Amino acid sequence: MVKAVYPGTFDPVTNGHIDIIRRAANVVDSLVIVVSVNSGKNPVFSMEERMDIIREVVKDIPNVSVIKSEELTVSCAKELGASIIIRGLRAVTDYENEMQLAQTNRYLDENIETMFMATSKEYSFLSSTVVKELAYYGADISALVPEVVEQRLKEKITKI
Repeated sequence: MVKAVYPGTFDPVTNGHIDIIRRAANVVDSLVIVVSVNSGKNPVFSMEERMDIIREVVKDIPNVSVIKSEELTVSCAKELGASIIIRGLRAVTDYENEMQLAQTNRYLDENIETMFMATSKEYSFLSSTVVKELAYYGADISALVPEVVEQRLKEKITKI
């Protein structure tokens, strides 16, 4: 059985993330979405909110589960028995950082591989940061995020 993890802060999860999740779920037996802490980011949604939103969005994909982690991704993958870390690439600009992460993870555990998946072209510009910025200024984000994210983000922004 091939098990993979797809780590990220997912603040919020976007249609680009969902694209990668659906495609990765088609090539592995089990995919665990790992909602991570990133000390360099100040999230809009709490860890629990992000997990709830992702669970709602992926409920129709039977081989996908969602957990949280406050440890290194490679350590989490090892604990779960995952042999693959899924990473999405939007553009060439992502490559350098992602390659550094992949090589660091390989240094930490040479038995865990990183699999890069290029995002679909319609999401190549999309990031959680872009979505939050657009939502903050009242732009239409309905084509960029699942409906539950759009609703929850609007609620959060009106409270800011």
